[in-house]
Amino acid sequence: MKVTSIDIFELHVRDAMVARPVVCRVNTDEGISGYGEVAISYGKGATAAFGMIKDLSPLVIGSDPFDTEVIWDRLYKSTFWAQNGGPIVFAGISALDIALWDIKGKALGLPVYKLLGGKKRDKLRTYASQLQFGWHDEMRPGKSIADYEYISKKAVSEGYDAIKIDFFTYDEDGRPFTDEDTTRLLSPKKLRLLEDRIAAVRTAVGKGVDIIIENHSNTDADSAVQIGQMAEKYRIFYFEEPNTPTPKMTRYIADKVNIPIASGERIYSRWQYAPYFENGSLGVIQPDLGNCGGITEGKKICDMAYAYDVSVQVHVCASPISVAATLQLEAVIPNFCIHEHHMVNTTHGQIELGLYDYQPKGGYFEVPELPGIGNELSEGAIKTADLVTVK
Repeated sequence: MKVTSIDIFELHVRDAMVARPVVCRVNTDEGISGYGEVAISYGKGATAAFGMIKDLSPLVIGSDPFDTEVIWDRLYKSTFWAQNGGPIVFAGISALDIALWDIKGKALGLPVYKLLGGKKRDKLRTYASQLQFGWHDEMRPGKSIADYEYISKKAVSEGYDAIKIDFFTYDEDGRPFTDEDTTRLLSPKKLRLLEDRIAAVRTAVGKGVDIIIENHSNTDADSAVQIGQMAEKYRIFYFEEPNTPTPKMTRYIADKVNIPIASGERIYSRWQYAPYFENGSLGVIQPDLGNCGGITEGKKICDMAYAYDVSVQVHVCASPISVAATLQLEAVIPNFCIHEHHMVNTTHGQIELGLYDYQPKGGYFEVPELPGIGNELSEGAIKTADLVTVK
């Protein structure tokens, strides 16, 4: 079997926050195709990621798709910028790698988890993610205490026993906070606003629900310490991206806050993760298969974490393609912690991108049993996408 061509899609999403997913379809001479995705659809960079897949594709065409280790190393070592690279180059590698694993599974008639060594669990505990934006198609900024109480109770009523909120996204009027608001030491007023919101959510959901504090790296180390120390009494599951991820400053925060620190969506490859393992600063890692190097690299990162007693929650904020790939890996790894179900994946605009709609039931995901990663783009998503084909 040989790779003959690669289609690259920039998808158009109806009424969803994540507006520019980029997906590739790797085609073979035996008529089997595999799908992979770059995790650069939010923020800035989707166009660059699209171009990166286009640039990398000639290095994959003509290869045997079963040679994932050989191809991965070629993409890493022969492209100059991949070594010690960042999100764009690793996103391109990731999408192609996921698609190759999808092909392998389809060719063998097996789900990817079988190729990775077999699943340790049939169901994955799942949390409702980014509730400050709303839940399902009910998207609205969290501003009042009542907003946070309502949306938290809504998610818990569906069976989730863990939720994640960035309490520092919007001010009391629903306006996004700026870096001027969130950096350096926080004023008593801002700290009180955060505490009032966290306390209200803890009271609303009770003691039996885990709360994850998201921070999106919007604070610096000292203000993150202020938030973390204030939040300790509310039994926080973990504190995500408290500051710009660097090993030294993450260790600084971990030393001062008695809550596990999580990070990873902006850490790429095993080489960049290694210092965090060595200094013990992260309790939970969050590699994104769409930008850390794909399934090939993601599995290696998770295995490294296992040697340091670090748990894994794979980051996923993308199309149904990434969701399916993530479930395959999380079913296998022994140090799985919890699965992220981002609110964008509950919206109709995002759901209709996939051939299959995977949603958790009672706060747990079941692992797709179809060959490959277990999902493909829908006909409607392909029909409306911008497409480039590399042969």
